[in-house]
Amino acid sequence: MSFNGTSVGLDVHALSVVAHAFDEETGRVERARLCPDHGEILDWLHRLRGPLRVAYEAGPTGFGLARALTDAQIDCVVAAPSKLIRPAGDRIKTDARDAAHLTRLLRLGEITAVTVPEAEVEAVRDLVRAREDARADLMRVRHRLSKLLLRQGRVYSGGNAWTGVHETWLRRQRFDDPHTRAAFDHHFDAVLSATAARDRLDEQIVAVAASSRWSDPVDRLGCLRDLRINRAGVVGGDR
Repeated sequence: MSFNGTSVGLDVHALSVVAHAFDEETGRVERARLCPDHGEILDWLHRLRGPLRVAYEAGPTGFGLARALTDAQIDCVVAAPSKLIRPAGDRIKTDARDAAHLTRLLRLGEITAVTVPEAEVEAVRDLVRAREDARADLMRVRHRLSKLLLRQGRVYSGGNAWTGVHETWLRRQRFDDPHTRAAFDHHFDAVLSATAARDRLDEQIVAVAASSRWSDPVDRLGCLRDLRINRAGVVGGDR
């Protein structure tokens, strides 16, 4: 089906958005450098001849812009970066060229779109990412504490580490040198804080998984690679 409106490619970054618009009827080209504020982008788009269709590349700025465009009744395609056709031999990469290239691909119908998640789905993803970050933080501070103890010749041999028994052993450690003691206290406090942060996020994820929308967490929250949520709501997997 032919399109007789204006095709727009947006090169979206955290601090700027470069726009390239092509009017399919007149051949007129409009270019602009905008701030990433959705209101400013919409104001500029509404000055173009409609109907409008817009494309931008999926990236770290998320899907808020796509939702804002959809709410404004503007057709929006979020392009899958791995599926974008790149110009052969073009080694000069600029924001303006990227925006123009997106417009060209949009006009040719050669953009593979990603699915724009609902805001609630994206929020749950952010929660899961926060939990993964908390787990990584915990692993790092545990490693630092273990290395300090190893340098001091303190090796735990009472079974699995990072259990209640291991924590009791850690609390019994004493050091004559005040600097070593201060370093140990710092690392141990960091472990306790990181553990508490991870546990708080675990509780929130369990609550999400128990809600009616996410009744099947294995399928609906498949990104929980290191969590096992059983029917009793107990979280485990990386204690």
